[in-house]
Amino acid sequence: MSVWLQPERRGRDKPSLTRARIVEEAVALLDEEGVAGLTMRRLAERLDAGPTTLYWHVPTKDDVIDLALDAIFADVPIPRRPSRDWRRDVRALVSAWHAAMLRHGWSAALLGRPLLGPNVLARTEHLQATLRRAGLREPHLTAGTHAIADYAIGSAVTRSSWERTTDPELRRAARDHLRAHRDDYPTLHAHGHLDDRDEDRTFALGLDYLLDGLARHAGAGDGDGTGTSGR
Repeated sequence: MSVWLQPERRGRDKPSLTRARIVEEAVALLDEEGVAGLTMRRLAERLDAGPTTLYWHVPTKDDVIDLALDAIFADVPIPRRPSRDWRRDVRALVSAWHAAMLRHGWSAALLGRPLLGPNVLARTEHLQATLRRAGLREPHLTAGTHAIADYAIGSAVTRSSWERTTDPELRRAARDHLRAHRDDYPTLHAHGHLDDRDEDRTFALGLDYLLDGLARHAGAGDGDGTGTSGR
């Protein structure tokens, strides 16, 4: 059962150990060592608690991961009031969402899990509500929500993986390989497929392409609402 469907347990013999403290330490451990470095024993040691005490609060490692994933998205702001430009609202939300995943490079690859945490759900609700306000109706509303989320997650996975490849020799070897086979891959070679680039600008442009496509479907679908593209 999802950790979000279980009541939070209060400590019996270590009152200072709370779910919030467990999650804070788990995020720190994940940031330092990734998912492979997270074990319940390691986490208990960092909390100066016994494994039994930790299991009392959070029964499984999967529960810890779900809590940690939700926690990192608390930093993604949700405006109190929507602006009159739905594209700007989506861009601000998704850019902050993407940045949160990059700050915590372990996170994006885990987001295929069914997440029920309040931070994830609130931000997904805001994204879909903004698209609906733009005039998107089914099937475009669901497809658009997934397209944007999948783009942000996929971009974060790719970028985090590449940035973890810090060995300059490996990067140079990859570029040399592409250069040596430029006759087979002339377009990739000509446009610097493996060269360093402005990743933030690239992400922003890709997101704009998605929003351009969604704007063409504003007001279309099975619903009876209409909207403005905000352009």
